[in-house]
Amino acid sequence: MHIALMCATKRGRMVLEKLIELAPQAEITVFSFKEDPWEPLYFDEIKEITVAHGGKFFEAKNVGRMSLKGFWESTSIDIAFAISWRYMIPSEIYRLPAIGTFVFHDSLLPEYRGFSPTVWSIINGEDHTGVTLFKISEEVDSGDILDQEKVPIGPDETIGEIIDRVTQTYLSILEKNLDPLLKGSFHLREQDESKATYTCKRLPEDNKIDWNASTAVIYNLIRATGQPYPGAFTSLEGQILNIWSAEKYEIPRFTGIIPGRVIRVLPGTGSVVLTCDGALLIKQVQIKNSEIECAADVINSLRQTLGC
Repeated sequence: MHIALMCATKRGRMVLEKLIELAPQAEITVFSFKEDPWEPLYFDEIKEITVAHGGKFFEAKNVGRMSLKGFWESTSIDIAFAISWRYMIPSEIYRLPAIGTFVFHDSLLPEYRGFSPTVWSIINGEDHTGVTLFKISEEVDSGDILDQEKVPIGPDETIGEIIDRVTQTYLSILEKNLDPLLKGSFHLREQDESKATYTCKRLPEDNKIDWNASTAVIYNLIRATGQPYPGAFTSLEGQILNIWSAEKYEIPRFTGIIPGRVIRVLPGTGSVVLTCDGALLIKQVQIKNSEIECAADVINSLRQTLGC
């Protein structure tokens, strides 16, 4: 049995380890690429685990590039998986495995097809995301579904907490389905195109806080883009300021509002900042190239307005 794995991130490493645990006799070929500067390290670990298992390892973003043509032409692949894979897999490659090529996606497809579905789910205030294992097809995230599970999102949970829960769901779905896949005793179902929704690619500037937005919108952005992602940000006196944690904060009704204006400084706790319809207690912040600090030590004056 020969399994090909196209993977990245800590999640990809964990799926690789699970594959080795579940199919220790299988031959495994792994494709991965180096992390972005802001990401936690994963590339070297994935490579080391692959080599230690006796598998083949290729650094590649384009698995169909000419330098890999010889590998694909000379190797019989039984099944392939893609985990946290950010690049197009050419049809001439994903059609090669005898059983098929299967992709893990962070939503209950056909909902949230596309980029960063878990981030978008939190931004949109959803109470759940999900994991879907589907067979790859020509249209993005539209292939037939093998299995999927709902993953709850609490109203105050952050992206880091949800990512861990989603990853554990990846592992449980893999454990449940690997044996039927390898034995050919699985069943697929089509996606309902009438229920399909899509998400666009997020760019760094999309994490900028608009203090004229509602408390809920800003709060969801902060918890959706925190570690291990780059974080929501604003400006303070000409400097970029990341906001890593915040809480909703009850205040008296204001009839004179300046969104982004500091209205309270709570030493050792944080600083209260106005939105268009309420306020947030900003707790942990970080000026670019500095350490993470208590917000009260940085946002420390009622004369300050964030975003200006």
